[in-house]
Amino acid sequence: MLGYRGGVRAVPRAMGSRRLMSSSRMLRNEGASRPKKEDEERVVEGVRDPGTATHGYDPLKPRKPLSRIALGGSNKSIDHGRGRVQGVFSWKPALLFLATGGILTYYFVSEKRRIDSQREAEAHRGVGKPKVGGPFSLTDHNGNPFSDADLRGRWSLIYFGFSMCPDICPDELDKMSEMLDRINAHEKVLTPVFITCDPHRDSPDVLKRYLAEFHPDIIGLTGSYDDIKQTCKHYRVYFSTPPDLKPGQDYLVDHSIFFYLMDPEGNFVDALGRNYTADEATSIVQSHMREWRPAADRQHDQDKNKSFLERLITKN
Repeated sequence: MLGYRGGVRAVPRAMGSRRLMSSSRMLRNEGASRPKKEDEERVVEGVRDPGTATHGYDPLKPRKPLSRIALGGSNKSIDHGRGRVQGVFSWKPALLFLATGGILTYYFVSEKRRIDSQREAEAHRGVGKPKVGGPFSLTDHNGNPFSDADLRGRWSLIYFGFSMCPDICPDELDKMSEMLDRINAHEKVLTPVFITCDPHRDSPDVLKRYLAEFHPDIIGLTGSYDDIKQTCKHYRVYFSTPPDLKPGQDYLVDHSIFFYLMDPEGNFVDALGRNYTADEATSIVQSHMREWRPAADRQHDQDKNKSFLERLITKN
């Protein structure tokens, strides 16, 4: 019940004191949460002072997005999306990768073509080219059997002619003698051979007397007409005699004029015509001797020196 005193309505003490206490608390809390002017100035000074504990943080400025914050003390910001794409898919590494791949592809294709070309050349070696040289069985100027096997293991220089030749054969035999004196000066590495194209008149005794006028090391060979003809065929030597020969009849033999150089394995190396001087022919023969290697050694070196890529291509 509310009472009146002196015509004024009386308010209960407890309710009024409660409202006053709430108001005073609110004022105290508001005063406590509101920063004082001295504190604001102190904060501002701290922001300006790089040596304070705020480390440059200014609470009065708006904050930057995290994607634009500089890292590592640099002045560059990171654009997370664009930076990631540029770092992984930069055009320079891609261009370098493509260029390297193109070079390797070109080298691989070129090497494969070269090896295939070598294979084809080896497969067709000698095809369309006449083989020079072959087996023969004749008689030397001492009357002893002599075959191509007797020339194996040493270089040989073979010439085809006949003892009744008026001029060309003597000139070529003189050239052969000069070559022998120079090439065999320190060691007999070259065997000279003279095979007659006129077996009807060139007997072993005739060849022995005839060749002694040029050089003592020249071996003279003769045989039957068929044996001589077959030997000339092996060496691609052309020769002809007049038909219907009569005993004692004089005649000339037409024949090829070459020195045939054969290696120690019995393979043809080179043919030297009469257009070469003795000095020139000697240089050519010595050059072939220096560069020559046995077939087994050449094959071994060829297999040994194959590159990894060449072996890989060969297997495929």
